[in-house]
Amino acid sequence: MKRLGIAALLAAAGLALAGCSEVTNAVDQTNKAATKVSACAEALSLADLNPDPATLQERAADKEKRLRELANSVGEQNVATALTGMADSYLQVQKENIQDAGKVADWTKRNLEQLEALRKVCA
Repeated sequence: MKRLGIAALLAAAGLALAGCSEVTNAVDQTNKAATKVSACAEALSLADLNPDPATLQERAADKEKRLRELANSVGEQNVATALTGMADSYLQVQKENIQDAGKVADWTKRNLEQLEALRKVCA
């Protein structure tokens, strides 16, 4: 009788622990989703849709740095890759003479492609 009671107690403890791991897993998944949503929202707000050549280069370094930080913080590889692609686009701006209207148009086109890739993985 005593053994049966101990076995029942151990079984109940096992079930409780299994339930705790499910709750922990659910919390982890929720945190990852929140991080993804937050990173995506911030990255989309950083994007220059109608860039001003006078300020684009000035702000490019800060945007590149922040996009890389977001890429490092997000758990999903496809989102991190899209964020890194956007960061690379801002790195390119820093290296070019972006005052030329043709270069601004080319960069804007590439940036919109990077933005579309981010939108797809964030959806």
